[in-house]
Amino acid sequence: MELHPPGELVNADLAVARYGAAGERWVSAMWQGDALADAVANDNFAGSSTTDAVRTALEHGIDALDDAPDSLRNLFEFLDDEPDWVDHTRLDRAADALIRHTAALGVVLAAASLLRGAGNSIAGKPLVQTGRYASMPAVRSVEVGEWMRQILTPGGMRREGGGFAYTVRVRMIHAHVRRGLSRSGKWDEPAWGVPIPQPYMAFTMAEFGHIALEAMHSLGVRLSDDDLDAVYHLWRYVGHVIGMEPELNPADESDHIRIEELYRLTSPGPDDHDREFVVALTDDYLIPEIANTLPGPTAARRAAATRLVHALQRVFLGDSDADALHIPDTRLKHVIRAGAPVMAGFGHLRMRIGGGPQRISQRGYRVRDAEMTRMRAAYGVTHELVDNAPQPVG
Repeated sequence: MELHPPGELVNADLAVARYGAAGERWVSAMWQGDALADAVANDNFAGSSTTDAVRTALEHGIDALDDAPDSLRNLFEFLDDEPDWVDHTRLDRAADALIRHTAALGVVLAAASLLRGAGNSIAGKPLVQTGRYASMPAVRSVEVGEWMRQILTPGGMRREGGGFAYTVRVRMIHAHVRRGLSRSGKWDEPAWGVPIPQPYMAFTMAEFGHIALEAMHSLGVRLSDDDLDAVYHLWRYVGHVIGMEPELNPADESDHIRIEELYRLTSPGPDDHDREFVVALTDDYLIPEIANTLPGPTAARRAAATRLVHALQRVFLGDSDADALHIPDTRLKHVIRAGAPVMAGFGHLRMRIGGGPQRISQRGYRVRDAEMTRMRAAYGVTHELVDNAPQPVG
């Protein structure tokens, strides 16, 4: 098979040599978006916007739209046909397991998952060109948190669930971004492939799956094998709903790890935009959030939070990737690494004295919801996702 990788993608031949057919799929899918959602984004809707039509079909079914074009009917024919492999008991188990560690999950999603993605300048270009990369890290974090809140709720990924609806909305946001960038005249497709291609959609599943789980493990979080299986099952179904092709949609831990390896292998590395994003996310969101949890005067809390966040980023990313993103080094990273077994012990004790897993999960949902309410107020976020964000004036 003759490969035609985007010009800025590196090590395409090496990806195929190491990973065979999986490497070929990775490289070739850089030219592949999401045919069903892209067709909807490119269609004409009589009497309503695409976003309104999708929202109506999500809430009331596709037959509630008398004038739905074939593109939207095709999308919802896919969405309404739930795969036979989906197990909602496992999806709910995943939500319960993760919410028991809601504080650790919140930290790693920002300090590990999002930063892993920032190690690839091609992947960041859609956010750079839409102006949402380094300009509003706190707002983006709240949006991601709201999407996660809907997914990590029992029943959230059922057809009528909030997680399902939010995931479809994210899918359509991606399609509109692809459409807008492709028509902008600023997108260099020969160099970068299509905007938000299938491989980078797959990596997003790994960001919230194995990357987050690995970072949580470094903080002492220990999940059972059945819980881990449930989490990977959850992200497989989210990947299906968000538009992943089955050949690239990760089903288990080994798939997630292979996707991470291919992402790093073929990445040209971070650029200055990625580093600006890391600084903005760290200084405008992570450090203030951590500082708010610490005692003492403001300046002391800020200084301690700064050292802690940099140490966590170093632990989660490793020194080489942290160096590439210009994250300051600190010896505190050694303390965190050495302390994981102690934190795991505290975690086991917490389960025993906290009333058992079920009660801790119930408490975790309440804490998570209260925290989302606080963050919305703190950062002035009144919308759900970017598809209903208020438009800037002027």
